[in-house]
Amino acid sequence: VQLQASGGGLVQAGGSLRLSCAASGRTFSSFSMGWFRQAPGKEREFVAAINWSGSSTYYADSVKGRFTISRDNAKNTVYLQMSSLQREDTAVYYCAADRQFLTGSIQYDYWGQGTQVTVSS
Repeated sequence: VQLQASGGGLVQAGGSLRLSCAASGRTFSSFSMGWFRQAPGKEREFVAAINWSGSSTYYADSVKGRFTISRDNAKNTVYLQMSSLQREDTAVYYCAADRQFLTGSIQYDYWGQGTQVTVSS
């Protein structure tokens, strides 16, 4: 599966942004999906995950209550709705796919390119 992330940009602290990740192929609904981020000088970290049907989600503590992951299997797309953004959320955000529902792990098989999110004060 090939992944294409989009929707990043510059937003003020306290604002909102929605990222999208479009997947190619007809097997999207068989994959669990995850969002990750990497800030300058830091390691890539897990943000959120959703299982193949959307019935289960999992979030990093740092984004719980502010970010929402969702998916539309008919559109082969996974979303990350980000609200109450903070400067610490500034990073390149990546989407990834795996056949297992990996919560908290970065060991995903397929990765998209990143999209930059910058939160200004």
